[in-house]
Amino acid sequence: MRIVNIHEAKTQLSKLVAEVLAGEEIVIAKAGKPVAKPIPYNPEPEPRKLGGYEREVYIPPDFDETDKEIIKLFEGES
Repeated sequence: MRIVNIHEAKTQLSKLVAEVLAGEEIVIAKAGKPVAKPIPYNPEPEPRKLGGYEREVYIPPDFDETDKEIIKLFEGES
């Protein structure tokens, strides 16, 4: 981690940005006290589009029906 004062950061901004993009940690200080830390910008990914398989997947009408014998095995005799 490298600490840079504000004056140096203003005069060498392009160089500091390149170093941050290369993975180096840089802290900008004012009067010797840390005040900012530049980080690479990573935009949020676009939200996923739902659907797309409507014509490729078939779900039978009885998909969620369960055989009574299987229910008895899980829940016990009633």
